[in-house]
Amino acid sequence: MTAYFLSRLKNLGIKTVGDLLRHLPVRYEDFRETYNIADLQPNQEATIHGIIKKVSNRHAWKRRMVITEAIIEDETGRIRAVWFNQSYIQNQLKIGNACSLSGKIKTANDELQLVNPLFERGGQPEENLRHTGRLVPIYPETRGLTSKGIRYYITLALDALEKLRDPLPTNILEKEDFPSLENAIHDIHFPNKEEDSNRARKRFIFEDLFLLQLYNIDQKLQLAAEHAPAIPIQTEEVRALLQTLPFELTVSQKKSLWKIMQDAEKSSPMNRLLQGDVGSGKTIIVAIIAILAGKKGYQTALMAPTEILARQHYQTLIKLFPLFESGIALITGSEARISYGSGLETKTKKEEIVRLISENKIKIAIGTHALIQKNIAFKNLALIIIDEQHRFGVRQRAELTRRGEKNLPTYKPANLQTIPHFLSMSATPIPRTLSLTLWGDLNLSLITELPKNRKPIITKAVSPKNRKRAYAFIQNEIRKGRQAFVICPRIEKTDSESSSNSSPNLEIKYVTEEYNKLSKEIFPNLKIEMLHGKMKPKEKENIMRRFKEGKANVLVSTSVVEVGVDIPNATVMMIEGAEQFGLAQLYQFRGRVGRGEHQSFCFLFTEQESEATKRRLEFVATAKNGLELAEYDLKLRGPGEFLGEVQTGMPDIAMKALQHPKLVNVAREYAKELLEKDKTLISHPFLKKKLTDFQIRIHWE
Repeated sequence: MTAYFLSRLKNLGIKTVGDLLRHLPVRYEDFRETYNIADLQPNQEATIHGIIKKVSNRHAWKRRMVITEAIIEDETGRIRAVWFNQSYIQNQLKIGNACSLSGKIKTANDELQLVNPLFERGGQPEENLRHTGRLVPIYPETRGLTSKGIRYYITLALDALEKLRDPLPTNILEKEDFPSLENAIHDIHFPNKEEDSNRARKRFIFEDLFLLQLYNIDQKLQLAAEHAPAIPIQTEEVRALLQTLPFELTVSQKKSLWKIMQDAEKSSPMNRLLQGDVGSGKTIIVAIIAILAGKKGYQTALMAPTEILARQHYQTLIKLFPLFESGIALITGSEARISYGSGLETKTKKEEIVRLISENKIKIAIGTHALIQKNIAFKNLALIIIDEQHRFGVRQRAELTRRGEKNLPTYKPANLQTIPHFLSMSATPIPRTLSLTLWGDLNLSLITELPKNRKPIITKAVSPKNRKRAYAFIQNEIRKGRQAFVICPRIEKTDSESSSNSSPNLEIKYVTEEYNKLSKEIFPNLKIEMLHGKMKPKEKENIMRRFKEGKANVLVSTSVVEVGVDIPNATVMMIEGAEQFGLAQLYQFRGRVGRGEHQSFCFLFTEQESEATKRRLEFVATAKNGLELAEYDLKLRGPGEFLGEVQTGMPDIAMKALQHPKLVNVAREYAKELLEKDKTLISHPFLKKKLTDFQIRIHWE
């Protein structure tokens, strides 16, 4: 294989023969039906076998292309085959040789032609055809390497293949009627019938899901064998703490808190994901656990993805727990603050906070990536809390864990290493199948209801003709002292969009255009801010801070509006081009309002009036929670669109899970059963090696 083709394969992520054999077809062209030339009809997909009678190249100067023509003959007649800009074909077709051709039959100049057909020398099925006369695999391609080239290299690999060891246990292959690895590889690339390729593909999907479930369960078992600080929690102490709050927890908040407390009391590390809608009250749950741990002398690290969210968590804790005097600190890239309760809150230097953390004089440290600086060493770290789990890399979470390993608690034996409990939060509604696939090693707690004092957000789908009424409504809300969001699908027009008139009935709203219109024409008397993803992080932080402080009336933004940012004074969410967002996104946007005591509103503007669009938008208004809505969205749009628009960045295996939810559960049961019998996979060494390779192969974030 030349260096050129090696580089082409590398572009497809293919570095080894194993990678090549697992580069699976996306579809098949069905050229199994063989015809006599005399029986061909226009628009047929057909295969013919014949003798090459003539072949030549000619230039079509007006069309600036080279046309290769060949005359193919069988015992019933002749047909012309034509290729465009593939002059090299003339050297591959030798007059007098037999060949097989597959392609579409078209009519030109009152004669039938095969246009751009696939071809190969030889001509009979028993000659092991690869490109014609069969189900022909079509692969993901790259520039300079077509499916035909990939088929050629896969054929070479298959011909050189020796007997393959199968990582899947024999009992699974038999129970699920899966082909062996060797048969599956042949059947996925060159199947004789659709059933063969379907069985092979199902086997490969199962194998990935099985390895992932083995990994998840193994991680869970390994974690259970570790030691963590057991935080003693008394019921009376919890009851007394809850009585100091200015509100009562919901039923699902209480259930989640109870589960988390049970985990924290164990000497094996907690590994739990707390999932709940925007505004459902996740922060208060993790805050209570942090306070309870702090009262017992343990430290908590709470890491948020942005400075404004870290600051919000800090302010929430010192406001709700003014009597906590053991130290709550905020450390971000731009500020450092400490509170020792009863209004004793001061600005300080980061170096001072780092010193106090190392001396266990700060029990709760809240921050961003600043918490994983190399110079930070927790004296007695017992709990790590991550806000928005999916926005932190595995390495960052591991680094934060290591911050607590530098100084082990003195009351523990020197040879007994402890690791902190791990608790993460997410407002992203994720269907159960996907949660089980991606975060199967985490226990899951769900908050499925909003706090009791929250008024339901009035949600309306609005047609363009009612736009002026919506603007008047926003103006009236702002007169009352409230604020509003306006969300647009795009930042600005691209050159191609400016010159295109392909969708005259679909008016796309852009942040830059909408900002100019609102600030100059609609609300010239109001303070309007603009926010989008091309801005620098610091600029975005400053804009959100000004809006939170009430220095702007309206914020025009793309979907970058921060998850979790609490703006109690915002009562209107106006979403332009609502049909262009996923339902889960719309639900999260809506959750930006309704955080205060005032009635809030969400207006879903759409240019489309189809029944499907109406149903989707109506479901946003009626769904009980984000999880229900995510499941509906998945069912409605299918895995491809759901993952593409809502869960961007999810790995390929997520798609497999959503397309085969039953297979996820089957794989999980087999993985549990196997690890119960063979915890370290000592009886399955090849499977163990494959599991190690799999961990390297998949990319989580």
